[in-house]
Amino acid sequence: MHDRVLLITGATSGIGAATARSAARQGYKLVLAARSADNLKAIAQELGPENVLTVNVDVADIDAQKAMVEQALERFGRLDAVFANAGRGGSPGGFSEADPEAWKQMLLTNVYGLGLTIQVTLAALRRSRGHVLLTGSAAGRATIPGSMYGATKWAVTGIGYNLREELRGSGIRVTLIEPGVVNTPFFDEPPDVALEDKDIANAVVYALSQPPHVDVNEILIRPTPPRDDE
Repeated sequence: MHDRVLLITGATSGIGAATARSAARQGYKLVLAARSADNLKAIAQELGPENVLTVNVDVADIDAQKAMVEQALERFGRLDAVFANAGRGGSPGGFSEADPEAWKQMLLTNVYGLGLTIQVTLAALRRSRGHVLLTGSAAGRATIPGSMYGATKWAVTGIGYNLREELRGSGIRVTLIEPGVVNTPFFDEPPDVALEDKDIANAVVYALSQPPHVDVNEILIRPTPPRDDE
């Protein structure tokens, strides 16, 4: 995996940061994108700035995403994999009482921004016969009362399936990463049995590590239920 280049959005905390650390240990060069310039600087220093490009990006901004890819290609000359991981949580209150502005920002990040990440990186991925990974969710397979967040993850599931069909025959692989509850800053009070961010990072690295003829379509990861005697 040395000299392969992985781009991660939402890269400075939770699943994104854990994946950056795991991929760095596997020898990937990294393009790390997020909204916080300070957090980007900190993770670049941790992982070694010589192998890391950081880009301050709001994924809902198409021009910022295009510039991100231009910088990645200028720095590393190629792009082998993209982990579209940036996401926002929802607003309490269900469809009756949730904050519409929170909905808007969540939809722009979780659906529109993810779509833009795919669009701006596909030309480079076609050249490398690369790999697209999307952070979906177990919520994108279940019915959750009043959850617009869950609806956005159903959308990510659909994007993954539809993208795979669009790219059939291109050599580009598409993997949906679908975590259950993960103990990250995304949740204020995750349950005791929550997964760790590194558990999801391990799944991402597993999918990336497969030979070119193996396309891991989906990885659904849930916590093991507690034992009855606990």
